[in-house]
Amino acid sequence: MLQCFYPKEYLDSTYEIDFEEKYRQGYRSVIFDIDNTLVPHGLPADDRAIGLFRRLKDIGYKVTMLSNNKEPRVKMFCDAVDAPYIYKAGKPNPAKYREAMKNMGTDEKSTLFVGDQIFTDVWGANKAGIYSILVKPIHPKEEIQIVLKRYPEKLVLAGYRRYVKKKKRL
Repeated sequence: MLQCFYPKEYLDSTYEIDFEEKYRQGYRSVIFDIDNTLVPHGLPADDRAIGLFRRLKDIGYKVTMLSNNKEPRVKMFCDAVDAPYIYKAGKPNPAKYREAMKNMGTDEKSTLFVGDQIFTDVWGANKAGIYSILVKPIHPKEEIQIVLKRYPEKLVLAGYRRYVKKKKRL
């Protein structure tokens, strides 16, 4: 029942994803959430984020940011990493995920999504048919509406961990 919320992978950080291996597996584009996925909420792109986007472009990826935030915040980050973006995306509605893929010239089979929230990022990516990677939030300071969602997320993650454990036994 809760499997629609389960990511394909759950990692500690965006910065530990083996993007080279994912590229060898056929992925050619990455859609990212920004806040608490790449940098703490509301902060500008840091050297680590800028370096990641240089690396992704060197590998051959196309990238797009997909954020529910307003344009000034999203533009500030994306200008620093030189990446296109979609703001006020309405995640988890899959329409903007599909728009991002269309803009990059890719499809569900060749696109990764990376985000820190289950009920917006992962659920939307799953509804759009995209390989979803959930990462732990970078920083505990978050807006109240996100803090409130973290409690039911813990329940979903508990189910996800049982699901993964069961799959490994089979």
